[in-house]
Amino acid sequence: MSAHFTRRSLIRGITAATAVATLATGLAACGGDSDAATQTNDSVGTVTVGRLSNGAAKETTLKVAEVKSISAELPAALKKSGTLVIGSGTLPSGSPPLGFVGSDQKTLTGSESDLARLVAAVLGLKPEVKRFTWENLFVGIDSGKVNVGFSNITDTEERKQKYEFASYRKDDLAFETAKSSKWTFDGDYEALAGQTVSVGAGTNQERILLEWQSRLKKEGKKLTIKYFQDSPSIYLALNSGKIDSYLGPSPNLSYHVTQTASTPNPTKIAGQYSGAGESLQGLIAATAKKGSGLAKPLADAINYLIDKGQYAKWLAAWNLSNDAVAKSEINPPGLPLTNS
Repeated sequence: MSAHFTRRSLIRGITAATAVATLATGLAACGGDSDAATQTNDSVGTVTVGRLSNGAAKETTLKVAEVKSISAELPAALKKSGTLVIGSGTLPSGSPPLGFVGSDQKTLTGSESDLARLVAAVLGLKPEVKRFTWENLFVGIDSGKVNVGFSNITDTEERKQKYEFASYRKDDLAFETAKSSKWTFDGDYEALAGQTVSVGAGTNQERILLEWQSRLKKEGKKLTIKYFQDSPSIYLALNSGKIDSYLGPSPNLSYHVTQTASTPNPTKIAGQYSGAGESLQGLIAATAKKGSGLAKPLADAINYLIDKGQYAKWLAAWNLSNDAVAKSEINPPGLPLTNS
């Protein structure tokens, strides 16, 4: 649910296991897409989350079956097709724990696709997951190739011009630095003066960082922003000192911190921030084409999972319990057109 906070209280209330990140609506058709299946050999009436996660999650089998009163809300054509096509913007290198290739080296796993499978079960549909580059995920939704994106997509007012949302998780960002770094971020953009920060192009966090860069420039201060093609390149730059920090989705960065703890290049979370700016709690949402008629059945399915306890068990399996929302909302207030 949306809530308003002061900057300082918001930062204190955000934990290191929370989420964020997304894509602007102006999209370039770069990269490609590929079909990728989640495991579909669950027995009837069950969905196993955390499968093939290589230790990123605790494998948990949940009982969930079609809820006729909710599936009846689906558009007729989709219900007749029997399949929910789910978009995951995780090409080329994956984005653990949200979406990545599993331990069998071929199957997409991750918290986002697992929730999508639970929702599909409530809707009485077979889940079919397709992987895209971050940019082409939205091209897929626009073209009708994808019914819904479950890919850490931030609810924003700009995106509402083209998409409709059903929220399901808090959206928080984090700064990751070398563990030896003394720099910290407490929510005040002034701390970024003189820093060199990497951020993903076309993401929600880039939009926030560019706004801060603009403010600092007006004050005669410099914030340098650098872009890299993939996560390995970002972390190579961080380890070599070419950048001071990386601003990205909190779940991804927190996961990476745990993975580097025993390596020669350990990292840490140096500060966090709401994906919707200083006054609004950001939200991650299932995203469908505007006018598709999917927002309500998606929200109702998520709320059913919340009410019956499967939602909490899904989050716990992926160590994301601090991301929980009280309920799914249809098109809740999102990142403002002019954010801060």
